[in-house]
Amino acid sequence: MLLPLSEADGLILDLRYATADNLTGAPIYRRPVALLLPEARRRLLAARDQAAALGLRLKLFDAFRPIEAQWALWHAVTDKRFVSDPRDGGLHPRGAAVDLTLCDAATGAELPMGTGFDAIDAASAHGSGNVPVADQRNRALLLGLMVGAGFDPYLLEWWHYHLPDARRHPALCASAVPGGPM
Repeated sequence: MLLPLSEADGLILDLRYATADNLTGAPIYRRPVALLLPEARRRLLAARDQAAALGLRLKLFDAFRPIEAQWALWHAVTDKRFVSDPRDGGLHPRGAAVDLTLCDAATGAELPMGTGFDAIDAASAHGSGNVPVADQRNRALLLGLMVGAGFDPYLLEWWHYHLPDARRHPALCASAVPGGPM
């Protein structure tokens, strides 16, 4: 069962795949919906609380991604290290992964991370020396918050975190979305 996330949860939602502001250049979701498995949702809200104690907020770019949307990304990205093969299910289609960043709680401004969300670039990797030191610190802060809440990072993407046991959950299609397909 997938559970919704909203601004009422103290999160900032900027669900990029429901807009043209993503690496495909076109919306791949019909409506902006953020969903996670109950365990992933609980852990994300724990990270939210830790971020709030530091004067920060979490901004979500993506959460559950139906397998149909995973196919759209698979076809749009040439460097397959940056997108899971939909035949293997991926992690987002299981409702066990989030893409996010940190924002200043007072202003809502994103903390600089050295690259944008979904940048298909070696500089997107955790520990990349090709970004300013201050941006590396921001990435390390996000990493600490998310790992402290029980998520694992994907080392090539500073924005991606998932449940350590994500693959034990089935990959889902758009018909699994409460209220109708995304």
